[in-house]
Amino acid sequence: MGDDILSYNGGVALAMKGKECVAIACDKRYGVQNRTIATNFTKIFQYSDHCFVSFCGLATDVQTVSERLKFRTNLYELREQRKLKPVVLYNMLTNLLYERRFGPYFVFALVVGLDPKTGETFVYDSDNIGAISDNVNLATVGTASEYIFGLGELFFKPNMNADELFEATSQALLNGVDRDSASGWGAVVYVVEKDKITVRELKGRQD
Repeated sequence: MGDDILSYNGGVALAMKGKECVAIACDKRYGVQNRTIATNFTKIFQYSDHCFVSFCGLATDVQTVSERLKFRTNLYELREQRKLKPVVLYNMLTNLLYERRFGPYFVFALVVGLDPKTGETFVYDSDNIGAISDNVNLATVGTASEYIFGLGELFFKPNMNADELFEATSQALLNGVDRDSASGWGAVVYVVEKDKITVRELKGRQD
C-alpha cells in the first residue's frame, strides 16, 4: 500500500449523475494500512436538503474538514437566510481547503447536489488544496478510484432514472473495491431526487 498519507486509512467514494437525480456512494471500511479497524465509518455528510459531500483520505482530517465545513454552512444559512446551493457549497469547500495549501488537509472531496426547482444536477471533485473542477457526469476519489473510474464510465449512460442510477453506481463501486485491499466491507449509496433522498446500504465482500 505504500507510505502515502492519503491512502493510510483507505476508503473510496463515487458520484454519478442521472436525469433530475444524482447519486453519491462510499465504502464503509476504516483501516490502518492493511489492518481493518471498523466497518461502519461514514464518509458522506449532508449539508442541506439536496447537497452532500464525501471525503476520502486521512480519517482525522475527514472529521476535521467535515465539521469546519458544517460550521461555515450553518453560518451562511443564518446570515443569508436562504438554503445552500451546490455551487456555493463547492466554492466554500475549495476556499476552506485552499486556505491551508501550505499545510494541507489530507482529504480529497466529492460534492453532489440538485437544484429542486430546475432539476439541474451537480457533481464536483476537489483535491486536498481545493483545485476547482467542472460540473462533470462522473467523479471518484480514494484508494480504489483508478479501478472505479473505468467501471463508472462503463456503466454510465446519459439521462438515467433513479433506479438505473442506483444500479450503475452500486455496480461500479462494489466491483471496484473488490480490486483494492484498502477499501470495501460494503457500501452506502445516496440517491438524491427533487422530492426525496433514498439511502441504501449494500453488503460487499467481508475480507
